[in-house]
Amino acid sequence: MGLLPFLARDDNSHRHFSEDDIGMLELINCLKCTGMPLAKIRQFIEMTEAGADTLPARLALIKQQKEDIEARIAQDQAYLAKVADKIDIYQKAVAAATTQKHN
Repeated sequence: MGLLPFLARDDNSHRHFSEDDIGMLELINCLKCTGMPLAKIRQFIEMTEAGADTLPARLALIKQQKEDIEARIAQDQAYLAKVADKIDIYQKAVAAATTQKHN
């Protein structure tokens, strides 16, 4: 997928991971888990490999991802509130029905 061009390989094509490589792999996994498309992750890695001139573009990409995450969290919180309201309604209905059976 072209997501690991930075990894060094030995003569037997075995990958060698430096601390920086592990940090980048953790970031790639984080971005993937936050829903960033692989094409954007690849773009981010290419910019990283290109050097400091891409810092503003990388910053913009990461800021946009943060905004996307925050929007999803806000939407999920709204869904959670709706489900919690429905649970409350059903718990009251169950309690009322139970009380009516015992009267």
